Amino acid sequence: MEDDAPVIYGLEFQARALTSQTAESDAICFLVGTQSLKFDNQIHIIDFDDENNIISKSVLQHQAGEIWHISASPADKAVLTTCYNKTSESRVVTCGAVWRMPPEWESGSHECPDDPHNSHNPQNLELLCHLDNSSHGNASCVLWEPMGDGKRVISLADNHALLWDLTESSTQATISSSATLEGKGQLKFTAGKWSPHHNCTQLATANDTAIRGWDLRTMSQIYCIENAHGQLVRDLDFNPNKQYYLASCGDDCKVKFWDVRNINEPVKNLEEHSHWVWSVRYNHSHDQLVLTGSSDSRVILSNMVSISSEPFGHLVDDDDLSDGEDNHQDEKTKEPLQDSIISTYEEHEDSVYAVEWSSADPWLFASLSYDGRLVINRVPRALKYHILL
Repeated sequence: MEDDAPVIYGLEFQARALTSQTAESDAICFLVGTQSLKFDNQIHIIDFDDENNIISKSVLQHQAGEIWHISASPADKAVLTTCYNKTSESRVVTCGAVWRMPPEWESGSHECPDDPHNSHNPQNLELLCHLDNSSHGNASCVLWEPMGDGKRVISLADNHALLWDLTESSTQATISSSATLEGKGQLKFTAGKWSPHHNCTQLATANDTAIRGWDLRTMSQIYCIENAHGQLVRDLDFNPNKQYYLASCGDDCKVKFWDVRNINEPVKNLEEHSHWVWSVRYNHSHDQLVLTGSSDSRVILSNMVSISSEPFGHLVDDDDLSDGEDNHQDEKTKEPLQDSIISTYEEHEDSVYAVEWSSADPWLFASLSYDGRLVINRVPRALKYHILL
């Protein structure tokens, strides 16, 4: 059973911002934001035709500045947020904004991806509103409410977490509540994740080596994992099926899995990367599948079955077994408990800053390295059928 070869797309600029088009559940689509100091920055809309293994792209201008973070609305596939650098009064500030693609450019509607006008005269994104946090500092990321109606976002700016309400048309944003990180020194949020559980009332943030949980109803801290990593924490992700489980990664080259009810030590450690780990992502459907990307230029797909929502694979009812089958079944249920590295992907030659699962196909994922190389890969077929059957 031969696996499909990876599909590689090269941007002409450096890039570190990647997201799947969350609201698009039919077509496989990723958005990539560029980082160029000399030229106008762009957002590349990458449509992937799974059957024919073909990428088609559209390019939109993002003249506001180099893109450090990009996030797609869960409700409207034409709406996205970016965090970008701009120069203000001879200093560089990082801002957040909400944008809309031109109507004819939403996923699935670009008929002529290789139209020469597309590349040479890209259209601009429409600015819907600024998440104006000049009084709060530099924005590091903007998070949409998971499974929400696209009306609430959180921005992390220096040591502030700001909860914004967007109007119906997303053209105005107002801060409804905020939380501030307090302590010695200059504290700064480096990453955050809005939990899809608990009615979307919880947020996890990272600053320096600590991970904190917040209750968004009161904007108060509910847990703190001090020294979660030996060095800076780079990324977080919640298990989509187990409400208390959280994955983190950082500059100590480790990926750690936490049960936030018992924060004294991680449930599991992964130490497969040889440099900083920038990105960790749970598969949206099969939470034993975990992707990580690192500046060792590798992407690793792990099968963390022992701490997944199906630690024994598909459970079989004992009543269905005859006596003779019992022992055989015991052996069988012990088998899938082994966590393993499924595959290491080495198509990148530069630091991998982002990995993302497709919103439309649970077996497909993209990774982005700083040199502008986007690689689309699939979960090996043998594992896919093992999980499904």
